[in-house]
Amino acid sequence: MNESTALSSSEESTVFVDALLPLPIPRYFTYRVPRQWADLVEAGIRVVVPFGSSKVLTAVIVLVHHQPPKQYQAKYILEILDESPLVTTSQIKLFHWVAEYYMCYPGEVFQIALPAGLKISSQSKVQINPAYSEEVTLNEKEQLVFNAIQEKGSMSYDEIAQLAELKSPYHLIKSMVGKQAILIFDELKDRYTPKVMRKIRLTEPFENKEKLVELIQQLESKPKQLAIILHYLQFIPVLRNPETNQKGLEKSSFSQAELSESSLQTLLKNQVFESFEVVVSRFGQDSEDFIPAAFDLNQAQNKAYQAILNQFQDKDVVLLHGITGSGKTEIYIKLIQEALANGNQVLYLLPEIALTTQIVLRLKRIFGEQVGIYHSKFSDNERVEVWKSIVEGKYPFVVGVRSSVFLPFSNLGLVIVDEEHESSFKQVDPAPRYHARDVAVVLAKQQGAKVLLGSATPSIESYYQAKEGKYGLVTLKERFGTATLPHITLLDTKYAQKMKQMKGGFSVDLIAALEDNFNRGKQSLLFQNRRGYSPYIQCQDCDWIATCNQCDVSLTFHARDQELRCHYCGYREGLLRRCAACGSTQLKTMGYGTEKLEEELQLHMPDARIGRMDLDTTRSKTAFTSLLAEITSGNIDVLVGTQMVAKGLDFEGLSTVAIFDADKVINFPDFRAHERAFQLICQVAGRAGRREEQGQVYIQTNQPTHPIFDHILQNNYEAMYAEEIVEREGYHYPPFSRLIKLTLRNMEAARVEMAARHLGLALKDKFGHGRVLGPEKPLIERIRNQYAMEILIKIEKGLALAKFKEALREEIDIQSSHAACKGVQIIIDVDCL
Repeated sequence: MNESTALSSSEESTVFVDALLPLPIPRYFTYRVPRQWADLVEAGIRVVVPFGSSKVLTAVIVLVHHQPPKQYQAKYILEILDESPLVTTSQIKLFHWVAEYYMCYPGEVFQIALPAGLKISSQSKVQINPAYSEEVTLNEKEQLVFNAIQEKGSMSYDEIAQLAELKSPYHLIKSMVGKQAILIFDELKDRYTPKVMRKIRLTEPFENKEKLVELIQQLESKPKQLAIILHYLQFIPVLRNPETNQKGLEKSSFSQAELSESSLQTLLKNQVFESFEVVVSRFGQDSEDFIPAAFDLNQAQNKAYQAILNQFQDKDVVLLHGITGSGKTEIYIKLIQEALANGNQVLYLLPEIALTTQIVLRLKRIFGEQVGIYHSKFSDNERVEVWKSIVEGKYPFVVGVRSSVFLPFSNLGLVIVDEEHESSFKQVDPAPRYHARDVAVVLAKQQGAKVLLGSATPSIESYYQAKEGKYGLVTLKERFGTATLPHITLLDTKYAQKMKQMKGGFSVDLIAALEDNFNRGKQSLLFQNRRGYSPYIQCQDCDWIATCNQCDVSLTFHARDQELRCHYCGYREGLLRRCAACGSTQLKTMGYGTEKLEEELQLHMPDARIGRMDLDTTRSKTAFTSLLAEITSGNIDVLVGTQMVAKGLDFEGLSTVAIFDADKVINFPDFRAHERAFQLICQVAGRAGRREEQGQVYIQTNQPTHPIFDHILQNNYEAMYAEEIVEREGYHYPPFSRLIKLTLRNMEAARVEMAARHLGLALKDKFGHGRVLGPEKPLIERIRNQYAMEILIKIEKGLALAKFKEALREEIDIQSSHAACKGVQIIIDVDCL
């Protein structure tokens, strides 16, 4: 056999893998598999791989083969993290679709899809340098550290700092490295650590009834040890059923019962008890014998339910247009029960974490431990547990926010997208800038599942698809039970101001309505879509406004912490006492945030208990649940909140809703402004009077004659849609076109403007002036010290979208290398909002 034949034979027997890396690169990377691991690798398994000169990454195997790469020498994989696949082939297929459609890279999709807990992390440690010469003198602290490392094998930076009693150990470590006494290395570790519970059980001899009785008699003279044995037998009936001993009792149970720790240790030492560990779920387990909550659909709901099933016969996607309070959730539950009974998985998507709390409580009562919850307020470890439980089949039903579309489903039968119109389903930063509703439709198609989109105020795009016959359409136009739609009253603040009928930001009519509702023992909701105390602080002498030093926005005043904050970059500074421009002390808070409304309302209604629901009050995982419990139990009379209160929440005692400033929503500079205003106001109004008594809604506005209010007063979605669709068609906006927004960013304004002009001209030359709009400065020109320019591309219906995107990507790549665009970041946002 000649040398080349031998080499060829050797390469054929060598196993290589193509791995998907969590990086913005266009293709897979090929790695060599060590011979001893050749039988362990398969698609979907996570591996640790080197990349570049210093990076170590968690990748997923996509393909196993025997072909070495032609352009580079394949490196070896460093570690195999799984015994069986944690990422499915259908997930990888979805990653590719998302990357292609939203013009990013599969690695970027993989990066956000995989929970952080499933990626390895590295921790810098130090070890003894084998080449160290004892002739080199170490000082006292260095010798102390050297001896400790020699004893332990390795130490982390924190351990060295603690041992040497130093705030920062870097100088000491640098000195020891310079003396060649130690080496620094990165220790890789899996971020996910299972939750372990310490348990206690009787050793095997005492599972015998006679021996156990004999032990109890022997311990009569030792009451503390006897108390521990009796406590154990109270929960683990070994005398009656010896097999129960194997599951043991939590060690913490003994300390909670205030039993002697030293006596327990004695029993362990004498081998009466043995200690062991079990891996447990981080999620509290409900009782295994839960009783499912039974319910019946009313006539209208049942009619809608049957219509959905009929539409599913020939439509993959159905839109359920049901007014607020019509009982859409009960229909969802009925469909979920049917899907689970057929052995299918179900995904229930919600736009906000806030919504999951209330709905999950209902779903848990019906589906018990079949329900898994997935959102960003969970810790890394909790999200990994949900991921693994889906792979293992423990959670056939998942409730989650937008990132849930990337979970490892293998047998999906039904996807429900609740409040499908919500902009929260669209990822803004970082890439992929996907829309979860649209990805869910593709995911369902890949797995042969059906999709139900639900909303009281559907997006124009979804309603258009239903009207055109691409989606099925089912309507539900009456509220559940005896509830009726609320009565809406417009309060003209311009007129009230003129007649001196304003108390701060409140009209006297609104204060009177809230007081009357309070006196009747009912709850009220006050909506203002702006958190903080005051949107800005202004000097009354020279009109100077406090602005962020990194963004072109005013700083919002937060009274509780007595500081000014930027809601875009997070910059904070203490409350100013003097104007930065003229030095005047005449600084005044301007406008109203939820914090200021809460304070001012307390002055008008001193006896009322007022609560606030916004990002500032619901940051922790349990804060939202606690707040909901307070409202449900009637401990809050008036709730002040931002748009999170508008989304599907249901409070029995809530009969009055007030919208503090409707004008800010209506007059936003965006072609979707009127659609969004209708959706938001109707959704907030829909929280009122969801039981027997008709709710009351009060809307404060400077422009009560605005046409959008006619549609809101009549709750006439169809009229709003008819008006909007004509305008959209006339100006070639979605659904009659696709929008792609290009945002150019750089720290220098002039460089961004030059690059934007250059790119804009190149795109207009290639695709036509009618399709390419701009460049223009965005509403906020500078964020985090980065200046921005925007170019909007309209792609008309009928144009081959995939080919257009391919040509667009090619042109952007060409222009990016031009001198005018050097150093300028170009961000692509497909189907921008």
